[in-house]
Amino acid sequence: MVWDPGLNQGNLVVVVGLIAALLLLSTRAKVLDKSGLVAAVVLAALVGGLGHWTWLLLLLSFLASSHLATKHRFEEKAAKGMSESGDGSRRWTNVVANGGMPGLVVLFAFFFDAHDAGLWVFAASVAVATSDTWASEFGCLDDRVRMITTLQRCEPGLNGGVSPRGQAAAFGGAALISILAFGIAAVTGDGSGSTSVYEPVIVLLAGFLGCQLDSVLGAVLENRGLMTKGTVNAASILVGSLGVALLLGFP
Repeated sequence: MVWDPGLNQGNLVVVVGLIAALLLLSTRAKVLDKSGLVAAVVLAALVGGLGHWTWLLLLLSFLASSHLATKHRFEEKAAKGMSESGDGSRRWTNVVANGGMPGLVVLFAFFFDAHDAGLWVFAASVAVATSDTWASEFGCLDDRVRMITTLQRCEPGLNGGVSPRGQAAAFGGAALISILAFGIAAVTGDGSGSTSVYEPVIVLLAGFLGCQLDSVLGAVLENRGLMTKGTVNAASILVGSLGVALLLGFP
């Protein structure tokens, strides 16, 4: 059955189709470079095969929306030195930093047979990644930037800098994943057949607050060379996921 999670024929057939679509669209749109594409395929196989193809759709929603956010006024961002690559494609390090924690959630959900609660913890990890990426890509174009730890004015693009546009984008990114997860739960029956608003709300909050933590870590540790962008991303996703896991008793 295509609605059953894990290693079953129906689920795996859909997953293979989604991975094929990922390869085709990513190559044409230059979403990922070669190393990023290899890492993304491995992650997609893990998420879809041990989780569910709808979980993979959630992850692909992050990838697609983040690519669109990256391409938004890309030439302007590149001229200001705020783009991560020359053409906007993302490397394997970015895939691992943003996808490592979602992959671990899938492993726990599979081995503990906890796909119901696992959906929401997985969604929280993706929500943090989406919120942070949207905040960075849209917020760097806003000149009304203040350091999150001191509220003093600072340059756009500086680690720890927050702006009204960036905060709105952070909320929007978390809301997107929360709404999509709610739809998945309603269709598949995950969340013990419940479609209450409690789980989507905590995913939304985890995503938005995780983005704020990312900014704090960037200001306090990354700017001092004690953490990298990748480790800051991974740490904020980890905290957001753990918060939801504790609230839901996962696994």
